[in-house]
This record gives sequence, C-alpha cells and structure tokens, in this order.
Amino acid sequence: MTDPISSEKHGDVQIIWSDNPPVNALGAAVRQGLVREIEAAEADDSVQAVVIACKGRTFFAGADISEFGKPPVMPWLPDVVDRIENCTKPVVAAIHGTALGGGCEVALGCHYRVAVPSAKLGFPEVNLGLLPGAGGTQRGPRVAGVELALQMATTGKPISASQAHDAGLVDRIIEGDLIEHAVAYADEVKDIRPLPKSSERDDKVTDVDPAIFDEYKKNNAKLFRGDVAPQANLDTIKAATEMPFDKGVMFERQKFMELMAGQQARARQYFFFAERKAAKIDGVDDSVQPRDIKRVGVIGAGTMGGGISMNFLSAGIPVTIVEMNQDALDRGTGIMLKNYQSTAKKGRMTEEQVGQAMGLLKPSLNFDDLSECDLIIEAVYENMDVKKEIFTRLDGIAKDGAILASNTSYLDINEIASVTKRPEDVVGLHFFSPANIMKLLEVVRGDKTADDVLVTAMKLAKTIRKVAVVAGVCYGFIGNRMLIPRQLQAEKLLLEGATPQQVDKVHVEFGMPMGPFQMADLAGVDIGWHRDPERIESIRDALCAIDRWGQKKGAGFYDYDDNRRPSPSEKVQEIIDDFAAKHGVEKREISDQEIIERTLYTMVNEGAKILEEGKAQRASDIDVVWIYGYGWPVYKGGPMYWADSEGLDTIVEGLKRQEERLGDDWSYSQLLLDKAEAGEKFTR
Repeated sequence: MTDPISSEKHGDVQIIWSDNPPVNALGAAVRQGLVREIEAAEADDSVQAVVIACKGRTFFAGADISEFGKPPVMPWLPDVVDRIENCTKPVVAAIHGTALGGGCEVALGCHYRVAVPSAKLGFPEVNLGLLPGAGGTQRGPRVAGVELALQMATTGKPISASQAHDAGLVDRIIEGDLIEHAVAYADEVKDIRPLPKSSERDDKVTDVDPAIFDEYKKNNAKLFRGDVAPQANLDTIKAATEMPFDKGVMFERQKFMELMAGQQARARQYFFFAERKAAKIDGVDDSVQPRDIKRVGVIGAGTMGGGISMNFLSAGIPVTIVEMNQDALDRGTGIMLKNYQSTAKKGRMTEEQVGQAMGLLKPSLNFDDLSECDLIIEAVYENMDVKKEIFTRLDGIAKDGAILASNTSYLDINEIASVTKRPEDVVGLHFFSPANIMKLLEVVRGDKTADDVLVTAMKLAKTIRKVAVVAGVCYGFIGNRMLIPRQLQAEKLLLEGATPQQVDKVHVEFGMPMGPFQMADLAGVDIGWHRDPERIESIRDALCAIDRWGQKKGAGFYDYDDNRRPSPSEKVQEIIDDFAAKHGVEKREISDQEIIERTLYTMVNEGAKILEEGKAQRASDIDVVWIYGYGWPVYKGGPMYWADSEGLDTIVEGLKRQEERLGDDWSYSQLLLDKAEAGEKFTR
C-alpha cells in the first residue's frame, strides 16, 4: 500500500502532505504518517515551520468510520493532535474543501489555520451519535467561543471559512494559491514565540455565565428531545468552561466512550452505511450508463410541480413547466420565485443565484413544448384516469429516449406505463412534500423499466441532492404502504378509548416529529377523501364532511387558533363517541404500550411484507425511507433496525397480544415470524 503521508521542503518550511482519497480520512496510516513527519520536521534544524496540507478535493474530512468497532491501531487521533500542538516549531493548517470532525480537530491542534474562502469547518460527530473525541470540545470553545462551538457540535452543521475567520477559528482567508500563501504565512510566523496553543487559551472560556447552556438548550429543544449525543456535546463544552484543559479532555474521553458503547451511536452508524447502500441498484450491471438529461419537463405547477421544478433549477438544469391555464401557471411560478427569495433573505442564496435559477424556467401552456425534454415528470393529483390520459398524450409528444415519470404517491406505475408504446421508459419518481426541501425520493421500478432509466433516475437524484431509494410497484410503495396500518390502527384506537392527543403524545415521546393525527392535520385530512359529504364511513370522512380538513381550515382532529396552535376539540370527541356507539365499540383504558404495539409494531410487520414481496431491495432501504421521508428518529435507526434492537420475538409477542383488535384484514408477515423464531434480524 502506498504511504498516504509525504513531505517536501519549500525553503525552510516543510509541507506535510496527505493523499488519502477520496476524503483524506484519518485512518491508521494517515495518523502514523502525520506523527512521523512532525517528528522528522522537528528534528531537522533546517526546518523552521511546518504546513499540513491535503491533496485532492478536501482537507481531512473526518475519521475513518470503517475502523469503528475494530481493535484500535495506534496512535489514536487525540495523541496525533497533541503531538502536532506540542511541536516546537509553528504548524500551519492549510484548509480547502472541508475540515470536518477529526479534520477540524487536527486543524485546532495546529498553531495557525489558513483557509480558502470556499472551505467549511465543522464537528459532524453528533450525526454518528458521538462527540469530537480528540479534544475538539475543549479546544473548539477556547478558540472559537462557547456559542459557536455549541452550534457546531450539537447540530453537526459546518460553518463557512468567513464565519470561522470572524470567530478566530481561521487566522487568514487565502485568495489565490493556497499552498503558496500558506508557506508564506508560515514564513511570517516562524519566529513568533511562545507558540499559540489552542489548549492554553482561556480567555473565551473564563467567566462564562452557566445560564448560556440552559438558554441554548431551551432555544433548541427539538435538537435535544430523546437524543443523547447533543446533550453529551453540550456537557463537554460546558466542562471546558469549568475545568482546566487536561481534566476537560479526560471528561470528553469518558463521554465519548459512553456514547460509542451506546445504542444510539450504533443506530446512527448503521444508518450512515444504510444511506450509502441505498444508492446501489440490485440486478443492474455497473457498466450500464445513464441517459443524458439536458432539460426536464414538469406537468403541473401546483405545490408538488413547483417544488419538483425547483430541485432541477437549483442544480442548473433547465425546466419546462406546463399548466392548463395562465392563472395556475402564474400562481405556481410566483410561489417558486417567492420561495427562492425567502431562501435568499436567509442568506442561503444570493439574488444573483435566484435570478439564475428562475432564468432556467420556461413556463408554458403548450403541452407540445415538452417535446424538447429528456425527462418529463407528471405531477398532477392522484387519479389513475387523469394520469393515464396524460401519459397517452406524452407518448405521442415526447422524443425518442425521453424518460416519462410519474410523481404518484400510491398508484400502479405498470398500469400508467401500459398506455404508452414505451413502458421501458416509464419510472416512478415519488417526491415528498415540500419537494424542494425533503431529501427523500422513492424511485419506483416498473416491471418493464429499463436499467438505464433506473440508473439515470438514481444519478439525477444525487445531482439534485436527494437520497434515493429503489421501490417496487405496490400500493403506496415503501413509505406510504407502511403508513397505512399505522393510521388505520390509530383511528381504531380512538373508537376504543384513546384520544388524538394521547396517540400523538406516545409518538412524539418515541421520537417522531409529530403523531398520526398531528400529521394528518398538517398534510390535510381531506387528502384521498372521496369528496362525498353524504358517505360517512370513518371518523376522517365525518371530519371532512364538516370542513375539518386540518390546519388549512383551522380545524381537523384538533382545533387551531390564528397562530395554528392546536387544542383538543370537543366536536371531534363527539364524533368519535357517536362512531363508537354506532359500531357498538366499548370504551376502555388504552395503555401507551398498546398504542406502540398497534401503530409501530404493525408498521414493522408491513415492512417485513414489503421485503418478502421484493418491493424493497433491503431492510436498510426501508429505514432510509422512514428517516428521510417521515421523521423516524435517526438515533433509533429506522423501523426495521429498531425492531431488530427490540427483538423480533418481542415484536411478534406484542402483535399476538393485539391480534383480536387488529381487524379481519390483518395478517402476519411470514418473514417476520420466521426470523423471530430463528432469532435472526432484518438488518444485521
């Protein structure tokens, strides 16, 4: 194996290079090489200063996660960072790309840091259920201040080079050649003594008001709910304000080891790899090349069509958007512009970028304009007849080789494809609302979908910054299919004695962003409603019939005030009680555990059926769908991983306890039963 660490002289400045593609991960060979070259530079009298730099597209982007769970190979990263900091000659970090996690800690171990304007620095360890374990929670606040260190460590979001410079985390922004200027900077500081060590700085961690930590937690309550890693990061940063550096580092190491041994870190690390596996398509050869997509067409300028269009426009791909009338077209494009302008106001885009994105949009009332598109996405409402009519028209308009996609949430892609003469060009692209924000994309593989169409869809997903999962054709695909038993059982529980607020509370305490009824009110209780006020077959029908369609109407399963704050509804309880009496359902006490078993265990059972039927490629794909599409808590790994952690025998026992209440249409997944009996797991 080629040594990833090398060095070269520029006058009396030694450059230590890392060349460990793709992201210069801090694996054992890199760590060993850094220590070796630092010691060699220190021993060489002709060397007056050192620059640490990386080849390729980035500075050190973090630890080598493939080493997790394996026997440690010395030196550990904390020892490497300490050795850099204790070098008797000034060490300058030359940062481009990203300095993340261990990479940011290496930079903090250096005496000085210079960076190009596009560089980003951060502590993303919280996303793996961990904290910076090489002194980052102790050096970070000493150099950048407590508030910025808290933000970086508890959210995992990187900061820009300019933010880092303003905070003192970067000493100089480099315009021009990074290495040339880094060497010049090293030459500037080579005679300055004492060397500025991050571990010895106390000005930013002295006399810090302890209330800052409670205030931060209060202002970021969602971040801390149920998730132990943000709290551990906060605790260790707080320790930096209360303890000397050496004791703070010991506390950090203790907290790191506690997290590493915990279930949440294992779940997050499982998910890290699950997300990467999702990009792999079973049964498709690596040699299959994607089709060239130069222009995208979108049919429908409503909420979904506009959001879908924005994804492509933001990625620099021209879009032709088609509507039936001018008012709808103007309204849709106006909302898109407003959304972009809102993003610009938050500093996430420039006005110039807004203009560039909207400049790529071609609004049209002429269906024939779609003939110039390489991918056409239908984004109209969920009605099979309407979708088949559109695809019949598309078949006569779209050019040869164009991909025809439907943004259906539930409907049969094979049936839609059947009205075309090119079913191999048809695929499902199920975006989640709001489509310009939500990261998940279900790519639905029809029976006749061509391999290169599938490869194109997965590649495009990456281009527009989506996480794509391949799904087979079935009602609701992966995510919505699993949602059906949850919502069905939740509504049954209302008839039997639970309240909407009790069911929702159980789900929120579990870690979901909202419960089934909160979600229904937010999305719209009327979604999928048959629109016949005389046909009342469910509680939902009864709500819709009296215009309780959710937050948009100020009333749904809850009542809402002008600020959309919910409160329990007496009217809804009357409807529930009337339904229960009409169907002869006796009210009883419903335990929280029963709610878990009937709404979450049933989801696991449906997920197992999806695997059984081959509608998902792997159990981890199901977890990716539920974390990115529905807010399943990432620290629980997704429904299938969570079921494995609970024990599949426990899931089956819970389902058997509820069997009589689950309904006549309930059935077990044989795969779940078999795995539970054999003591096996879905995900490991």
